Amino acid sequence: MEFLNWKLEEGVAIVSINRPPANALAQKLIRELDELLTEIEQNNDVRVVLLHGEGRFFSAGADIKEFTSVSTQAEAVELSENGQTVFNRIESFPKPVIAAIHGAALGGGLELAMSCHIRYVAEDAKLGLPELNLGIIPGFGGTQRLPRYVGTAKAAEMIFTGEPISGKEAVEWGLANKAVPQEELLPQALELAKKIAKKSPVSLKAAIHALQYAKASFEDGIKAEAEQFGIVFQSEDAKEGIQAFIEKRQPAFSGK
Repeated sequence: MEFLNWKLEEGVAIVSINRPPANALAQKLIRELDELLTEIEQNNDVRVVLLHGEGRFFSAGADIKEFTSVSTQAEAVELSENGQTVFNRIESFPKPVIAAIHGAALGGGLELAMSCHIRYVAEDAKLGLPELNLGIIPGFGGTQRLPRYVGTAKAAEMIFTGEPISGKEAVEWGLANKAVPQEELLPQALELAKKIAKKSPVSLKAAIHALQYAKASFEDGIKAEAEQFGIVFQSEDAKEGIQAFIEKRQPAFSGK
């Protein structure tokens, strides 16, 4: 792949965005990401995905130069839907996806980060949706995901002004899980990923599925949770986890 690299470390697929200088999300990069998700999903050795950017930024946003070739409303809708499809896939991906954000996550870069299940940020990182500065709006899910994390009032402020917030503010606002000094970002995010990678892949997949219903009605979510609980409870991993607890030892999950 031209813009993405990855390596496996103790069950964690460490995925790097490498499109200097700003890791702009060109359409080709988004297509590569979709292809890589398929590869990782089929790889049973991968338990968790850790996504970060090489160089100065996580991602400074979409490739604005590509926008100049979009001339019709239908083409603009297609551009938006292409990004939405891949980012929706990340949000429902059956393996946990963690974003480690440094430098800046702006526009499409923040929309990508918000589609991940967990976000660790550098304290001085900048996170924002500046699309209105270009006379457009967020198109890769930003208007829908941001309010779920920070509330509609704060989301409106961020989107209307286009002004970014810091990594520390992102944690305070509920947009990120943890803010750390930049030099500690990858080590701490990787430590978290490895901790999660020790859990049962079956139960992780079920938990991700159930969490998708948190944005639906409570009744639908509770029903989905019970269904997934029943599925997981019959797995070999569940039997192993329960038995290991009784025997006061670490479980050895097989992914079955």
